Amino acid sequence: MTAGDRTADYDFELPPDRIAQTPLDRRDESRLMVVERATGRIAHRRFRDLVELIPAGDALVLNTTRVFRARLLGRRDSGAPAEVLLLRPLGDDRYEAMVSPGGKLRPGRVVHVAPGFDVEILEITDRRTRVVRLHAAEGDAAAAIERHGHIPLPPYIARADTTMDAERYQTVYARESGSVAAPTAGLHFTPELLDALAARGVVRADVLLHVGAGTFKPVEVDDPAHHVMHEEWFALPAESARTLNATRARGGSIWAVGTTTTRTLESAIRADGTFAAASSETRLFIRPPYRVRAVDKLITNFHLPRSTLVMLVAAFAGYELTMRAYREAIDAGYRFYSYGDAMAIV
Repeated sequence: MTAGDRTADYDFELPPDRIAQTPLDRRDESRLMVVERATGRIAHRRFRDLVELIPAGDALVLNTTRVFRARLLGRRDSGAPAEVLLLRPLGDDRYEAMVSPGGKLRPGRVVHVAPGFDVEILEITDRRTRVVRLHAAEGDAAAAIERHGHIPLPPYIARADTTMDAERYQTVYARESGSVAAPTAGLHFTPELLDALAARGVVRADVLLHVGAGTFKPVEVDDPAHHVMHEEWFALPAESARTLNATRARGGSIWAVGTTTTRTLESAIRADGTFAAASSETRLFIRPPYRVRAVDKLITNFHLPRSTLVMLVAAFAGYELTMRAYREAIDAGYRFYSYGDAMAIV
């Protein structure tokens, strides 16, 4: 066994006050750790400095998924509280969902979210999630979700969601609704920063991956190879595939914004190293010694210990460099997780 082979290798102690509970006033004021893979050098910048770091002709790849108000709070027939976290639509107003309390919400039970808006438990899946059906008096379940649902903040944000989160737990380029968690590396971008990058000659390619609740799930087995990834739906549009192929052809680099974008590109790249339009579900688990082929540079946040996300970073940057960068981030007071600071691995 070498370092990085076991789940315990990705443990680290994080002081609780380093977990960002709210975003900064300005998105692009976040700190940016710049990690050079070739030299092991680490530098400390601000996120807005990306305009100086990404050369003209390179491609910036963004995940345009939009977080929907997937957290439904209600009461059971007894009056006791209950919670339903919608994961993905199954058609006919049915969703796969996580529920609490799990022992009480068996098939046939109903959670009353608001007058005229109920959630019926239909069945229990093999992975202990639920299949539920939404009943909206007006007949439009999607509209009822947006009206009565809550922003599904991660469990390490120890507060209720507010109107601020409806804007800030969303990228400025979010379009297609379907995620229960934000692609957080993208939260730092502003329209002005995107315009400045475009003016510099950086090209943009959009992809889509709807983030599931599995993104928060720690790896609980000793050997990561035994961890089961939840499937997530992704799409690489034909126009983006052409942009990426042209970037590689002229010698430019592909910058993935976030682990979700990385998994999309790695799921879509063909055997010959080119890209073509694709859409499917992916369970791709990127961890050492996986060799990343579709991405040349990675922009990402700081992730939870023992998570599939920190393992993806280690596959890209190398295990030793990744853990050294995390130790330096903790020592230097970086803010961690969804509303925290960022890292550019070049």
